[in-house]
Amino acid sequence: MKLDFLYSVEREFDASIEKIWEVWTKAEDLENWYHPTDLKSVPGLTTSEPELGGKWSVAVAVPEQNFVAYFYGIYLEVDFHEKLEHTMLYTQSLEEFEAKDLNKDFHKVIVEFREHGAKTWVKFSHLGELPEGEPARAKAGMESYFDSLAHYLSEK
Repeated sequence: MKLDFLYSVEREFDASIEKIWEVWTKAEDLENWYHPTDLKSVPGLTTSEPELGGKWSVAVAVPEQNFVAYFYGIYLEVDFHEKLEHTMLYTQSLEEFEAKDLNKDFHKVIVEFREHGAKTWVKFSHLGELPEGEPARAKAGMESYFDSLAHYLSEK
């Protein structure tokens, strides 16, 4: 399995590192923002156990294309207020999502956090294999996730 660098997205948010860490690691917060701006997470399917070997999951409804995108994995590294590293698996099958087979080929995500005064810089890096042209689409998708996060923070 190859884990090539695919893309990264970074942004500075107008929130403390404590708040950013909380909304990135608490399931109830993730469920409210971890999706593109034009989509929503499926209620009740988001989990987050931010500890070494802990599981995470999120399901995003894509009604225009009549499917749900299910993402899940385990935390490989959790450095409080500094870095989260986790596997990421994807399926459109509820049965596969419920089984959460962690032995399949996976992608890796690294999320880095840096405090900049009252603001927090976040960098999301995605490693794995995708067909030609897909990394650019995935990057645009993650930029939309970051837009959702900024919107969520502005209301919280």
